Amino acid sequence: MIDPDAKQIDVLIRARYPIVYVISWEEGRVIAALRELTAQQNKRFWVWTETMGLQSGTVGGAGAPEEESRDPLRVLEVIRTTTEPSVFLLRDCHPFLSPNQYQHASAVIRKLRDLTERLRTSYVTLILLSPVLNLPNELEKDVTVIDYALPGADELGGLLDQALESLSRAGEPVALTPTEREQILKATAGMTLAEAENVFAKCIVERRRFDVELIIAEKEQLIRKSGLLEYFHTSASIADVGGLDLLKQWLGGRGKAFSERARAFGLPEPRGLLLLGVQGCGKSLTAKAVASLWHLPLLRLDIGRIFSGYVGSSEENIRKAIKIAEAVAPTVLWLDEIEKGLAGTQSSGASDAGVTSRVFGTLVTWMQEKTAPVFVVATANDISQLPPELLRKGRFDEIFFVDLPAEQERREILAIHLARRGRKPEQYDLARLAQAADGFSGAEIEQAVISALYRAFDRGGEVTTEDVEKSLRETVPLSVTMSEDIDELREWARLRTRPASSAQTQAGN
Repeated sequence: MIDPDAKQIDVLIRARYPIVYVISWEEGRVIAALRELTAQQNKRFWVWTETMGLQSGTVGGAGAPEEESRDPLRVLEVIRTTTEPSVFLLRDCHPFLSPNQYQHASAVIRKLRDLTERLRTSYVTLILLSPVLNLPNELEKDVTVIDYALPGADELGGLLDQALESLSRAGEPVALTPTEREQILKATAGMTLAEAENVFAKCIVERRRFDVELIIAEKEQLIRKSGLLEYFHTSASIADVGGLDLLKQWLGGRGKAFSERARAFGLPEPRGLLLLGVQGCGKSLTAKAVASLWHLPLLRLDIGRIFSGYVGSSEENIRKAIKIAEAVAPTVLWLDEIEKGLAGTQSSGASDAGVTSRVFGTLVTWMQEKTAPVFVVATANDISQLPPELLRKGRFDEIFFVDLPAEQERREILAIHLARRGRKPEQYDLARLAQAADGFSGAEIEQAVISALYRAFDRGGEVTTEDVEKSLRETVPLSVTMSEDIDELREWARLRTRPASSAQTQAGN
């Protein structure tokens, strides 16, 4: 069965599109699809690489023509003079389009432009295949770009069936229930066919069965290798978040919306959440807890990793990160302190030739239009650096404001941090400590507890209420040192966001 991207290439070839740029790591899969397409269209199929030159791409086909060459300029000349209906595939062509990597890149670009008109009036199509997009401005109007999607459930299912058949022939049949099969295919989503084949083989060698946990562990390695996303392991649960009852209630009502039952009911998948507020008040902790609450993997995108010194690389990096996130969906994508990564968007045209602006544009457009179940949790501390476009309806389902904890919330936070460190909260005067912690953020309260533990450990005794209170008294909270900024933030959020805590609502009244 031909996949949708191969069908699209088929249409472009029949419509005489001169040059098609296919982005994919899976050379074997793309070549197999092109062999099938060219056979159906009764066209010759040629494959070129810098190392092997020009060779027949058909199975058992004839050898390379006399004009065979490893020089890209010479092979383009061969294509220009070909009259027989043909499809030429040039593998790993991207270095030859970059002056920084190939000294004759300008000549290759000019040759491709010269070739375009010739191909429009012939039955010859040129396909450029590369894992990265490197398209010079000169070729933007002449080249059609296709992102060749990773294999779907049908292709992965066929590969799984082959592995099961192989086990059966070896006298070690494995029976999978429909649920187990679905779990395995979901675990391999986002892998290439080669990667899935490797991990299936690893399961057979190590476990003699198909182990979902082993497959997921392998997927984590693949995500790490991208260098753009971090597969974030978190032990944080929603119970570790003190206060924020309205936000917790909202999250509790959205978790089931990723199910097929929700689709049948007419519900779309939740899109995302922006947590805006005072530093150290639980925004990042909440982002981690969301994944745990919904039993979804957590991916962290560091915007700083996206930017590269090479022209066009930053834009390609954000597209690649988005593709990886969509491939492993459903998932939670965490963008921590997003305003820092996107600072300078408005002045980007003057400061960095518009790179930041283009990266931001790609990100917000995807957030608006995405159909994959990727729930984006973004956190921000400084509203002045947030681009207005990010706050537009449709980017996020909701924007919550996370303020400094109220007294009851401070008691919860103190109890959480004491219990986390092996102490019984009921043995401490939490009401007294909560009053002493007035104006403190959750992070500052945690550090006060830790400081008290150090003090008690140094004297060789047990930590007491007095130790914690003394640590609180010695600390100057952020609400004092940055009171004007916090007041400004509260005023901005009052009419523009939802409060994360009912205590905020009561304070506002």
